[in-house]
Amino acid sequence: MKKTHMISEEYLYAIALRECNKIGDINFNKLVRTFGSAQKAWKNAKKEYKKIDGIGQKTVFDIGNLTHLKFAEEELKFCEKNNIQIKLRHLQETPVLLSKCPDAPAILYQKGDPHESLQKISIVGTRNMTSYGQQFIEDFFKASRSSQYASVSGLALGVDKEVHEQSIRSQKPTIVVLAHGFQYLYPAKNRKLSEKILQEGGALITEFSSSRKPDRENFIQRNRIVAGMSSSTIVVETGFGGGSVSTAAFANDYNRDIFALPGKITDHQSQGCNQLIFHNKAAAISTVKDLIDMLGFHKPPEKIEELFPYSEMTLQLSDNQKVIYQAIKENPQISLDNLTHEIKISSHKILPIILELELLGKVKSFSGRQFIVI
Repeated sequence: MKKTHMISEEYLYAIALRECNKIGDINFNKLVRTFGSAQKAWKNAKKEYKKIDGIGQKTVFDIGNLTHLKFAEEELKFCEKNNIQIKLRHLQETPVLLSKCPDAPAILYQKGDPHESLQKISIVGTRNMTSYGQQFIEDFFKASRSSQYASVSGLALGVDKEVHEQSIRSQKPTIVVLAHGFQYLYPAKNRKLSEKILQEGGALITEFSSSRKPDRENFIQRNRIVAGMSSSTIVVETGFGGGSVSTAAFANDYNRDIFALPGKITDHQSQGCNQLIFHNKAAAISTVKDLIDMLGFHKPPEKIEELFPYSEMTLQLSDNQKVIYQAIKENPQISLDNLTHEIKISSHKILPIILELELLGKVKSFSGRQFIVI
């Protein structure tokens, strides 16, 4: 019994400590690393702050303030009453990938199951989604239906909403990262969707205590969790200053994979994606099949034909493509000069055809202009 009591005390002190002025996630982490627990940090940090690197008297002045302890008591009651789980990073309760980020949240509040064992893919984008973005999301979920993963997004209108809805349709768990506490739901018109997500085995999570409103600055802060939870982030459509660009920036900081859906340079909703690709901050998505391969979804071989019944399986090569393909097949690692000699076509005509074969995934080139069949 004592152990349970001690553990529940740890949640109380963690919430109180995180409420203190100047104690953000990074300082919180330093404190619990130094003192061993939130409770010990709460009781000792003020007099023993010299033990901690980079933390001075000004940082610890608010620790021990009883107002925060009272706040934490109310928070625990609210969570218990509303079936909200509290997860602490320093007790290894928060998602593993997220907890590896230096600025990961010290505390997460959650409803539902975040499916820790499944690969997470964050899919984000503009509120003003076009039919192009919508079609891409639909195609992605159709094509990945035999893969095991959970989607992560932010419940905003537009792309986020579409991602959560398509996930439910495809029977994939979907995780919402909120930019406010559980007393609110923003936008209000997505309340029914949020309930459906929980019914279908997904989760709602937030780093914000229950009374925090959906203030503007919370959304950018929230985006680091969207990026940090997932091995890969896909940006569907976003304008120049879109919030999804910040998600991609966080994902870059955390060394995660970022993919962006390119669009016309004249389309406002594609400008953010095109910029990410242009500045090498995201890989361009060329086909849904290629994206699924790069995400590392391993499908059983027999499924591939059924998933992609078009072009990939029945490629009709032109006569010149066939001749060059056959010559490379019979002479692995053949050089361009030898290939020219072999098939009696000049090199300036061969190179464009080899590029076509490479783009079709039939041939691979090595340094020194050598080629093999894949």
